[in-house]
Amino acid sequence: MQPVFDIVLPVFAIILAGYLAGRLGLLGTASAEALNRFVFYFALPPLLFISTARVDADDLLRGQFVAAYLGGLLLTFVLGLAGARFLFGHRGREMAAMHGMAAVFANTGYVGIPLYLAAFGPERLLPAVLATVATNLVLVGCVTAIIETGRHREAGLVAALGHAAAAVARSPLFLAPVAGILMGSLGLGHWLPQPVVNFCELLGSTAGPSALFALGLSLVGRSLNVDWAELGWIVALKLAVQPLLTLALVTYVFALDPFWAKSAVLLAAMPSAALVFVLAQTYDIYVQRASAAIVATTVLSMLTLSWLLVTF
Repeated sequence: MQPVFDIVLPVFAIILAGYLAGRLGLLGTASAEALNRFVFYFALPPLLFISTARVDADDLLRGQFVAAYLGGLLLTFVLGLAGARFLFGHRGREMAAMHGMAAVFANTGYVGIPLYLAAFGPERLLPAVLATVATNLVLVGCVTAIIETGRHREAGLVAALGHAAAAVARSPLFLAPVAGILMGSLGLGHWLPQPVVNFCELLGSTAGPSALFALGLSLVGRSLNVDWAELGWIVALKLAVQPLLTLALVTYVFALDPFWAKSAVLLAAMPSAALVFVLAQTYDIYVQRASAAIVATTVLSMLTLSWLLVTF
């Protein structure tokens, strides 16, 4: 039980502090938006960049870890698409895609990275970084492509995919680690000027607590008033099915050392990311359900992540 008290409780206590700040009116919706933008554009990118730039090229080539993590994600995403269509009657591709995304988009950025910093330290942050890059690249790309192809049918498939690629390429949570990986692959990460390193470390050190506080603040006012059967299905996929499928892959398919195997399962078990709500709001589809999925999985993941840290 010691990991629960030492790692998980402080992480979720910061989320609770952010929620209470909003609930008590100490900080409003404008503060939540500003803090989220700070984390998204200024705090997380330097942390992701410096965490990958100074890693040896051999350590960046973690193909089996990425394959195991994405394998569990994509298998669960297919189940989510099937459930959206056959269990809950979402015939439109956009609704089905958002349903599947809510069920698998793990919050590796705002919860995973702070949790890894607390549990393992910055020197072992790479699994959370790689999972964040892979999720943003593959899942955001897939969902955005599905939605854009549906909305730009008249422009053709190539144009729709171009819209999707541009949306992914503009994300700082994608660009920063890709730049770091490029630096590390070329062996230039250890030659970064000290002022650059200090800048990234100082700004990046604010990412963990700021991301958690911003997540709590952003939960204020979000309702669980949705179809409870659908919400229960999404929660089950996110917090049980996805980590179990990932566990099966790291156990029977991929040969990973214990830390990387545990990391794949632990990161798969993260709650639904706030970016699901952002994308739903951007396209004005599935907004209420996405909000409910984030609230429910974030609250319940305190129990599931605690259990994983203690027993796995």
